[in-house]
Amino acid sequence: MSNQLTRRKFLKTAAIGAVGVAVFPQFVTSCQSKKAGEVADGIIRLGFIGLGQQAMYLLNGFMGMPGVEVIAGSDVYGVKRERFLQRVNKHYADAQLEVAVEVYENYKDLIAREDIDAVVIATPDHWHAFMAIEACRAGKNVYLEKPLTFTIKEGQELVKAVRNNGVILAVGSQQRSDPNFQHAVKMVQEGKIGKIERVNAYVGAPPTPYDLPEEPVPADLNWPLWLGPSEYVHYNAQLNPPVSLDPEQNEQFWGAWRWYKELGGGFTTDWGAHMFDIAQWALGMDNSGPVEIIPAGYQDTQYLTYKYDNGVVMTEEPFDEKLTKGVKFWGDKGWIEISRGHFLASDDSLLPPTVEATEGAYETKIPHLENFIHAVKTKTDPVVPVEIGHRSCTVCTLGNIAYDLGRPVKWDPAAEKFVDDPDAEANRLFNKTYSEGYIL
Repeated sequence: MSNQLTRRKFLKTAAIGAVGVAVFPQFVTSCQSKKAGEVADGIIRLGFIGLGQQAMYLLNGFMGMPGVEVIAGSDVYGVKRERFLQRVNKHYADAQLEVAVEVYENYKDLIAREDIDAVVIATPDHWHAFMAIEACRAGKNVYLEKPLTFTIKEGQELVKAVRNNGVILAVGSQQRSDPNFQHAVKMVQEGKIGKIERVNAYVGAPPTPYDLPEEPVPADLNWPLWLGPSEYVHYNAQLNPPVSLDPEQNEQFWGAWRWYKELGGGFTTDWGAHMFDIAQWALGMDNSGPVEIIPAGYQDTQYLTYKYDNGVVMTEEPFDEKLTKGVKFWGDKGWIEISRGHFLASDDSLLPPTVEATEGAYETKIPHLENFIHAVKTKTDPVVPVEIGHRSCTVCTLGNIAYDLGRPVKWDPAAEKFVDDPDAEANRLFNKTYSEGYIL
């Protein structure tokens, strides 16, 4: 842990001779009889777990909100901790606000703090469930990046942890707060294109086995802690994009861990958590899912295919020559296709009043982050609660399990179990074995 104070706060605490162990009034207030998920004084104090590229986008959004203070960050990479400190301290100095900010190598030290009301988790997927469940048990509200979890069993356990501990969990599925996607779903659900027959939801390829060459681990990166519950893989800089502070150089690409079976779910979970999620929503399947999943390449199946019990078929199939990641709904009276900043339909009457353009980083779209803060303050479910995040993640993971097995699998969405399929039940993506010392 390193203790970082603004200059004004430093002078104030130094005057009473208690630098480093000062007990601030705001800390005392937040610790008095605070129940799980409760905000004591109207100010929501956030801690960030994982300080990479996605976290920096989210940080920009959350720091600008009134009634929100970012007071802590955790990452296994020293240079990312330092970048976080510099950005947060500069923000509050420029705003002439006195906010003490601390950083930690181990996320457990951050979660242990009584004065943190909510955590923002933006780590690689293999850590999501462990960190989120522990945060729930510590009474912290959680903003968790998608996909929700690495395995289906993890998702089931996380749902229990959220509800059993009375906290709020919001999933970073920003498209649910996007007016374009909201309008498309509304048109489908209101029957404006008739009975839905099929859906194209293009997301991209499944993961591949890890094959990057081994490289030296940076001196300030705790590689064993980065791996955590995951099986061992050797380090390569593409997994954890390098950054520097002097001169400042931020990530030039997304962490490649997401493309490899050992660490992520490929495009199937990375973009599927967005596009399959929209399809599930529009089809009224937020509390359900497909009943059969057929992998691409099986017999004459060209695209990963999901079949629902109402007869709708969803294929992971492009709907244009650009291979746009998005969704196209086909009804018996028309069609709608939707992606980020793009909306087309078979009839102009189906179009939204204005198509909202996508400018800048999509991850900084404030309404979705504001919805989480509102949910925490009012103790109401956010627009994407844990159950929806779990169901959408399950759709993605079922696709990768079918790919793993090289054949169709049948799924009972009500029971959340495979139908007479021991091999699927034993698959690593349903319920995996973790590295030594880690138990879900």
